[in-house]
Amino acid sequence: MQHLEQAVHWLNQEAERAQQSGNLASLRRSRRDAALLLIGFWRGFRSDELCRLQVEHIQAEAGAGMSLFLPQSKSDRENLGTTHYAPALKRLCPVQAYLDWISVAGIARGAVFCRLDRWGHLGSEALHPGSLISLLRQILQSAGISAELYTSHSLRRGFATWATANGWDLKALMTYVGWKDIKSAMRYIDPAVSFGGLAAKPVIPFNLDAGSLTQLPSSP
Repeated sequence: MQHLEQAVHWLNQEAERAQQSGNLASLRRSRRDAALLLIGFWRGFRSDELCRLQVEHIQAEAGAGMSLFLPQSKSDRENLGTTHYAPALKRLCPVQAYLDWISVAGIARGAVFCRLDRWGHLGSEALHPGSLISLLRQILQSAGISAELYTSHSLRRGFATWATANGWDLKALMTYVGWKDIKSAMRYIDPAVSFGGLAAKPVIPFNLDAGSLTQLPSSP
């Protein structure tokens, strides 16, 4: 999580500088990328899940949490759709990052993570899942992080490693991420390169195993 914190801190600084200078393109890019990193990490989403998120399928409340509905996903074999939940946190908050992004982007419908041109104009199409590796590495390198070994799976691996290090049992982790078998889960835990290796507990630990935003007492 050290690299996640460093990257998000850099993106927030970039957003502040852009806001002060009136650089809308840089402001939008920084806000989009911060939201992508934080939602990707705290939800353990795959790149295709991030790219298929739609604004009209998300409910978010600052300081409370957010729900994200995916009509289809790899783990949803019956194609019934799945609603995922993420908490509001005092640090590295995915909810506030999302609200900051859609506010500066001015979007009410369509892809959450859409393309941006050099002038900050929003494209009509979502980012392609295959583009996230280069985007992730570009963000990290700009934040002063060596990023050659990072992939689009590093956010998902990072969350799995963080959760395991912070006391989540395997069943809770599998339910939260959507893994159906243990082998799938074990491939993601404690890899050589992920965002979870140096994780610290969030200010508000949380348990979403039951599909709700139930807050747990802070650990000593």
